[in-house]
Amino acid sequence: MRTPEEVEEYDRLRRRVLWAMPYGLYVLGSRSGDELNAMTLNWATQVSFDPKLIAVSVEKTAFTHRLVSDGRAFSLNLIARDDRPVVRKFTKPVSVDHQSRTMNGYEYWLGVSGAPILSIAVAYLDCRVHQQVDVGSHTLFIGEVVDAAFQREEDTPVLRMEDTRMNYGG
Repeated sequence: MRTPEEVEEYDRLRRRVLWAMPYGLYVLGSRSGDELNAMTLNWATQVSFDPKLIAVSVEKTAFTHRLVSDGRAFSLNLIARDDRPVVRKFTKPVSVDHQSRTMNGYEYWLGVSGAPILSIAVAYLDCRVHQQVDVGSHTLFIGEVVDAAFQREEDTPVLRMEDTRMNYGG
C-alpha cells in the first residue's frame, strides 16, 4: 500500500507523462438554435475510415458540451502555428456578434452541419454527431465528417499543444 506522499508523487508523474503525449490544438465550433460558441480543444482524433469519424472529448461542465449535445453538430477548426494567440481567445464562452458574424472579433460562417467555422482556420472538419459516449468527467462526441476543406495553403503548419505554454489533462 502506498503512503499519501507516494500517491501524490505518482499522480504528479502520471500527469507529466500524459502531458508529454503529442496533441493538436484546435477551436471547436458548436451551435444549438441561435446559441453559438467556440472553444479551445486539444483532445481530438480520427477514429474510423468508413464512415469518416472523428472524436472530440468535451468536459461536461463546459458551455460547449450542452451546445454539441443539443445541436448534434460541431466543427473542428485547425489553427495556423503563426496564429497561436487565437486559441487563447476561446478558453471561455465567446462574445458572438450575429450581425457582423464574428466570435470574439473573428469572422465565422455556418457549415453544412450548422456549426460555426472560423474564417481564420487553416482547415476545418464539419461534423454531425454520430454517437456520444460518457467517459467520466468528459463526453466523447463522435462526429461524422459531412464537410472538410482547406481555407489556406495545405502546407501551412498547424498549431500543436507543445507550441504553447498551455496544458490540459493529466
